[in-house]
Amino acid sequence: MRKSPPPISPSVRRVLSDLGADIRAARRRRRLPMEIVAQRAGITRQTLAKIELGDPAVSTGGWASVLFALNLSEGLRHIASAAADRVGLDLEIERLPQRVHLPKRSDG
Repeated sequence: MRKSPPPISPSVRRVLSDLGADIRAARRRRRLPMEIVAQRAGITRQTLAKIELGDPAVSTGGWASVLFALNLSEGLRHIASAAADRVGLDLEIERLPQRVHLPKRSDG
């Protein structure tokens, strides 16, 4: 029995659709045919077409490979970095102690 994929929220679909359109525009600005980018990314032309359409069923590795093939991968390193995690940093600040004491010295 085949499992159906989990539902994808409209906001996630929108982000993937926008990213796919950006990838397509970047490929076209570079005047690269789909076949060349797919070959460089190690995927099929059909998979590249799905990525450019924002298909959420394509693996993360496929998306990353295309970004590398187009020399657009630098931002991938920073997507979930601690410095970019505003919510996590805010939570960390909330958990800071109100007062900080020096440890007690033992004179022994």
